[in-house]
Amino acid sequence: MRAILLPTDFSKNSINAIHYAVKLFELDECDFYILNVQKASQFISDDLMSVSTSATIYNTLVDAAKKSIINIISQIEKSYNNENHTFHSLVDYDNFIDSINQNSKLYGIDLIVMGTKGATGFEKVLFGSNTVHVMQRCDLPVLAIPEGCKFKKLDVIAFTTSFSSTYAMENLETLNYLINVYKAKLNLVHVITEPDFEEELYSNLVFFQSNFINMAFDRIILKENDIYKTIHKYIIKNDIKMISMFRKKHSFVERLFTRHTLETFGFNIDVPFLVM
Repeated sequence: MRAILLPTDFSKNSINAIHYAVKLFELDECDFYILNVQKASQFISDDLMSVSTSATIYNTLVDAAKKSIINIISQIEKSYNNENHTFHSLVDYDNFIDSINQNSKLYGIDLIVMGTKGATGFEKVLFGSNTVHVMQRCDLPVLAIPEGCKFKKLDVIAFTTSFSSTYAMENLETLNYLINVYKAKLNLVHVITEPDFEEELYSNLVFFQSNFINMAFDRIILKENDIYKTIHKYIIKNDIKMISMFRKKHSFVERLFTRHTLETFGFNIDVPFLVM
């Protein structure tokens, strides 16, 4: 049985991510843990005035969040009626990343699925800051669902890498699972950066060819020195349904999360993004 953590701030994006996760694991027995993390700063002064003397701010926040999660669970169960799925309500009053890590350890979470806001004129980042922080500071796989993205059968999944290191199947369990369940084709995409890693490239090609039957290999040369633009063009051209990467220190996935100016950032990624 899989354990999936679904952080929510009750926004449309986070609710959409929950729906995506439920559809993605339709055939699996899953425990879904819907988590809301509250902060005292979110409780504005007008609300404070309405709190009764016998209630605490904490209880008021947590009770309201619990009711909202119960409503979400009720709607999901009514919509999908999937006996394979069990839903749990979690409300925490903590730092967001600390809460994610603590609850992941407590409930044996296998995967975190989060909604994203995309880039805005104010944030100028690829994803919402919470999603990026979870990808960078949590050791579990994270699946980011872009704003408005609806579930589509995963017939083609891309795994992008500069081949600066070698891989092991235990690190790619989520990717391997999705490929097997959906009988998807794996597009192994070598993003050529400086320096190039020919020795690791050969070793990894042998590894992927041995472990993934339906696989294609492509090389991308960064002509515009913009990894995001280059990968985005590849996604569109090859009708990729999900993009995946492996996170490590100082990898090019970190460069993907750097800030963009409005002049150079004119689009949002529009397929699910898996970071392992």
